[in-house]
Amino acid sequence: MPNRSPLILLPLVLLTALGCASQPTNPSFPLTTDQAERALDYMSSHPQPLQRPLIVVGGFLDFNISPPLYKWHFNRISGDDRIVTVSLGLCGSFEDCRRALIDAVDQAFPSDDPTFTTEVDVVGASLGGLAARFAAAPSPDADHPRRLRIKRLFSISSPHAGAVFASEFGFTQFHRDMCPGSAFLESLAASDADAKYKLFPYVRLGDGIVGDQYAAPPNQTAWWVSNPPLQFAHAGALTDPRILADIARRLRGEHPFATLPRAPLPENQ
Repeated sequence: MPNRSPLILLPLVLLTALGCASQPTNPSFPLTTDQAERALDYMSSHPQPLQRPLIVVGGFLDFNISPPLYKWHFNRISGDDRIVTVSLGLCGSFEDCRRALIDAVDQAFPSDDPTFTTEVDVVGASLGGLAARFAAAPSPDADHPRRLRIKRLFSISSPHAGAVFASEFGFTQFHRDMCPGSAFLESLAASDADAKYKLFPYVRLGDGIVGDQYAAPPNQTAWWVSNPPLQFAHAGALTDPRILADIARRLRGEHPFATLPRAPLPENQ
């Protein structure tokens, strides 16, 4: 009878090789997953209050799944209850998203300013980051002129310069607005010069939904981290401990892990 042990062991050998394969390290963000998890554990044991209210925003067709998880996570490292969740799952346009964000801030932290909301920090997952950027820009709708006043915007895998999936499946105007080079994105980019907030974009390499190169506004690059073997890059980025640890440090007013200038995307991904 032939010896089948090499055939039986082959899948295991391949998986081991994948797990041991060299992954690119970002010189401007050289944090490992283990280091990030230890940092998050420390921050949870030694919470520090937020510097201002925090808005956590979900992504496309995210029916209030990720926002409560982000709220729990950032409450854990801060002990601060000034965290508001916003779901964009029912939005059918960027105007819908804009109103949802502004209404949520106005309800939680009322402001007498006729133009701007109370100042907040924002963590936006995927679509949430782009929607917050639009809500902070001058409104194209004279009937709804209010704007979101952001101090810092942390975006994770957000289609700031477009999205791969929108180019392939642009069924509605909402989708088409997220196509690279769309009139919506070009108009938004034109308003960035006057933006008063700081943008901190993050992405995992190999993001086939948004595209690594689109996760920051035009002519910018997001802080990137490698994608572990056998993981889905886009979804994995939203809970990546390296990204969350850097955001948490910044929210607490502590020295961050990621540095400037942001390293370019690796040529061979």
